[in-house]
Amino acid sequence: MMKFRKMAFMGAAAAAMVVSLAACGGGGGGEDEATVLRRGISAKVDTLDPHRSSAKWENIVISDMITGLMTITPDRTVIPGVAESWETSEDGLTWTFKLKETVWSDGEPLTAEDFVYAFRRIQDPVIASQYSSLLYIVKNAAEVNAGELPPEELGVRAIDDYTFEITLEEPAPYLLGLLTHYTTYPVPKHAVEQYGEAWIQPENIVVNGPYKLAYWRTGDQLVSEKNPLWEGAEDLCFDRVAYFELEDAAAVERKIEAGDLDINNAFDGGRTEELEKKFPGWVRTTPGLITTYWSFNSSQPPFDDVRVRKALALALDREFIVNKVLTPGYVPAYSFVPPKMSNYDVERPEVSFKDMSREDRLAEARSLLEDAGYGPDNPLTFEFIHRSTDDNPKVAPVAQANWNEIAPWVNAQILRQDTKVLYARLRQSDFEVADGAWVADFDDPINFLYLLDSTTGQQNYGRYDNPEYDALLEEASRTRDLKERAEIFAEAEKLMLEDYPITPMWVQVTKNLVDPSLTGWAENAQDDHLSQYLCRGANEEVSTTEEDSDAG
Repeated sequence: MMKFRKMAFMGAAAAAMVVSLAACGGGGGGEDEATVLRRGISAKVDTLDPHRSSAKWENIVISDMITGLMTITPDRTVIPGVAESWETSEDGLTWTFKLKETVWSDGEPLTAEDFVYAFRRIQDPVIASQYSSLLYIVKNAAEVNAGELPPEELGVRAIDDYTFEITLEEPAPYLLGLLTHYTTYPVPKHAVEQYGEAWIQPENIVVNGPYKLAYWRTGDQLVSEKNPLWEGAEDLCFDRVAYFELEDAAAVERKIEAGDLDINNAFDGGRTEELEKKFPGWVRTTPGLITTYWSFNSSQPPFDDVRVRKALALALDREFIVNKVLTPGYVPAYSFVPPKMSNYDVERPEVSFKDMSREDRLAEARSLLEDAGYGPDNPLTFEFIHRSTDDNPKVAPVAQANWNEIAPWVNAQILRQDTKVLYARLRQSDFEVADGAWVADFDDPINFLYLLDSTTGQQNYGRYDNPEYDALLEEASRTRDLKERAEIFAEAEKLMLEDYPITPMWVQVTKNLVDPSLTGWAENAQDDHLSQYLCRGANEEVSTTEEDSDAG
């Protein structure tokens, strides 16, 4: 056991040194640089604890280090992770997983008790997980999270060391996909109890995935190194992965030009053609399960009035924004659930104003606001906060102008926010109107629609509360026939769209910059890309040659 701890310590120092050298190097292809994968992530990392994170960019690091019951291929096919096999009861409520015999990075066995501990921990009210509601499908999860039941009443148990059972509140045809999400990952009970919140620091962290955190300098970079106890460690092409917190698009381009970056998870969509010429082969896009939507804080005036919410939604010129401002491939959104979502094979609901002319939309918006009591003597003034990353800063002044087109007495003040700060404000419901987006955690409509359920908590940003909507989602959750279930979802979405707690803006394509010499990258609608599958072309050729030699 000691030799592994010593190895980890020595590796951490080496990783920091190697990345420092690589950052200065300029892509000369030296031995050290060839063993480091350099990834840009679009915002600062607050946490690597899978029960405290709710950020897509943090998951880039987390999912390189921890593997759940299920995992994914490069094209995001769901495959077994820690689970070896599983059975489902006839009523669809009980799932029993047989686990592989694997170990944590400190050599301790990973058992079913680690999953029990993790599922209970994310529902612990003390943790206050932003994502706890994602797992309310587990029996008694909402009650445990509310402190109404003890954690032992949660519907999970270890039948033996390598058999883990989950009991659900209702059938969930999407469960295996959900079990690839980081909220369902195991966490090492022995490390968490020893170090508390500091268990994720490089000197303390214990993981079960291919890479292990070795270095973390806030606001700059993180480095993970190969976990020698991971079952496929010998097949990894990269010894280390460096993650650079890059919010500035110009900084990303400078790093690429200097040969200091292999991947970045965002780019300025308005410059797609320019970037394709500047960096041939780097631009990667595909239609995504990603909706940008703007939230109204319906828990406070003036946005507790549906007339105000609808008026502002009507005025936004989605067609102009998509065609003139955003990344090619984006489409205007008039519904919340993205078009490519599975298990939704019905006529999709859309907002009623979709086919209205721009002039008619503005006229109705003005009429609604006047009915609500606004005019020259009582102007409507509000603040719109938007993310600092991607195309969002370019869209904000367009929205400001759109709203002013309703009437001169509609005044929107726009405020650019650091992305992680904006999402913190959203979760606290500390806003009037706010930009935001949702990327599917799993491929099912409920992953979007549950966000507006009144019981969802922090991720129901505007605190929307409609008992009829909640009741429809509850009815859908009890319905096993997928066609009937989809029809109930459509009824719920239609109701919500006409209540305007949010206004869908556009459906996105995924956007990455990827060095064309990398192999193992595949586009997928949820934009998940594990470092373990990636190689430099030359590295993969060497690996193949060695395998051929052994076979021959």
